[in-house]
Amino acid sequence: MEYVHIGRSGLRVSRLCLGAMNFGPYTSEPESFRIMDRALELGITFFDTANVYGGKTGEGITEQIIGHWFAQGGDRRDKVVLATKVYGRMGDWPNQSRLSALHIRQACEASLRRLRTDHIDLYQMHHIDRGTPWEEIWQAMEQLCREGKILYVGSSNFAGWHIAQAQEIARSRHFMGLVSEQSLYNLNERTVELEVIPACETYGVGIIPWSPLAGGLLAGVLHPVREGRRADADLQKEIGQHRRKLDAYEKLCAELGEQPANVALAWLLHQKGVTSPILGPRTLEQLNGSMRALSLTLKSDTLKRLDEIFPGPGGPAPEAYAW
Repeated sequence: MEYVHIGRSGLRVSRLCLGAMNFGPYTSEPESFRIMDRALELGITFFDTANVYGGKTGEGITEQIIGHWFAQGGDRRDKVVLATKVYGRMGDWPNQSRLSALHIRQACEASLRRLRTDHIDLYQMHHIDRGTPWEEIWQAMEQLCREGKILYVGSSNFAGWHIAQAQEIARSRHFMGLVSEQSLYNLNERTVELEVIPACETYGVGIIPWSPLAGGLLAGVLHPVREGRRADADLQKEIGQHRRKLDAYEKLCAELGEQPANVALAWLLHQKGVTSPILGPRTLEQLNGSMRALSLTLKSDTLKRLDEIFPGPGGPAPEAYAW
């Protein structure tokens, strides 16, 4: 396993991140435990979750599962770089969502209890809150850092100008600000190449791609199935919309002798600024299968062909659409 720094920080994490979103709704607690144990065996030390994951508002079921796993001991907590998120609705009262100082404080305390830990390594804002000033957000995060309850701050689903704004205000407060941005990024969805990735590169913010397989679209979906995720009506609609690209993509993967999912992950690992794509395994077998991407080197002609199939926006703004 390779380990890299998150952005400009001194924090080193595994090149792949274990996403826990399926723990609870789709993956039982015992299977989740097996996946996390196996992840550590494979050298995956970076685990990502969110307080809203789990399917039941306010309960943080996925965080609870991770907390139960930590409670088994064996230095599990010390071996993991733990990331979770704040923003989503955790109750019906007015301040039980978004990024007010009050909710950030309460949400952090609740996550710590569910995760059975005294600190969160990377505390991420799950979305931009246009109704709360940055001075308030940074004041709350700074206080949590002073108390040792969080160590680093990250963002998720931010626009490029949000990252710039956040960093400039953090700089004026002599605070480190963001060290990571978790964005939707995969071969089929490359919008972040316009402004988010350039902003991250400028400010030393590591990019953590979520949905690296585009919700299964890049995992080899052209084989007919009757059940499972590939049989989902929404995914089937997407397959219809992108069939020409997917056909070319899967033929290329067949030429390479590689599984489409591994090629999609490997492509992200070849992209500048990417720290750790997030895996979202439902089963132990899916986790084991993802490890091939780490040793898969894509040659320049293969990367060129992938760009031809999935051309993206054409590079960074404004050159992508202007002279």
